[in-house]
Amino acid sequence: MLHRNLLKGLIVSVCAIVMSLNLTIPAFAMGGTLPPIDQPAPEFALPSNEGSGAVSLSDYRGKWVVAYFYPADFTPGCTLEARKFQEDMPKYLDRNAQILGISADDVNSHADFCDSESLRFPLLADAKGKVSKAYGSWMGARSARHTFIIDPEGTLRATFTGVNPIIHSREVLAKLDELQKAG
Repeated sequence: MLHRNLLKGLIVSVCAIVMSLNLTIPAFAMGGTLPPIDQPAPEFALPSNEGSGAVSLSDYRGKWVVAYFYPADFTPGCTLEARKFQEDMPKYLDRNAQILGISADDVNSHADFCDSESLRFPLLADAKGKVSKAYGSWMGARSARHTFIIDPEGTLRATFTGVNPIIHSREVLAKLDELQKAG
């Protein structure tokens, strides 16, 4: 258990350093390639903090989906990113978009994180990294900070890597507006 906690602390520290430098880690270094734009997004079903069983991408057909992957609950960058998405939630709702956060943390950690930060969108537990790998967002023990916009038909329309948590939600909203106008 001590070894696991030390490893988790090391991974979180490396993620924080990379984030502070605003470096982009190549997808191949994270155990996979990014899925192609304008192709069906990889389907998934993962347990949610909301305790309502598995949440799947297909549950949101007819809505835009912002699937954001992040390293860990309660870390500074991840907390800031989640808060920004929550602050902008009315704007996403106005655009018929659902936010889904995905990390390797378990549903109990996600529930505590949502309670602590008053988050009102689902956080999904990808404990083994299967979905993170399908999206080219796996760093061996944690998800990388990547975001994907998926259209109402389930097609991947945009990918964000090298995310800056401070401005990321605004970037996603701008891209969502661009995609919706292009129709």
